[in-house]
Amino acid sequence: MSLASITERAPGQLQLAGVLDYSTGPQLREQGARLIAASRVKRLALDCNAVEKSSSVGLALLLAFTRDARKAGCELSISAMPEEMRQIAEVSGLLELLPLE
Repeated sequence: MSLASITERAPGQLQLAGVLDYSTGPQLREQGARLIAASRVKRLALDCNAVEKSSSVGLALLLAFTRDARKAGCELSISAMPEEMRQIAEVSGLLELLPLE
């Protein structure tokens, strides 16, 4: 099983880490949704610098977290998206839908 996590390093600062694939996606989806819903800030920053590897699952997570933030009345910004995720987003036509820094 792959290791991955989403954690809140400080209020409004989330970090996504590890290998994002079919085995880690469901757990990350649930954890991220809970963290975003529980946040008391209006601006959330999601740092992807610690992502080691990602399939299209990682991109699906970023889109889901963006929707979760909107639903919670927050603005989300995504930073340090790995190049492989960026390429998948570009080929899929999803790059413009992500709130990238």
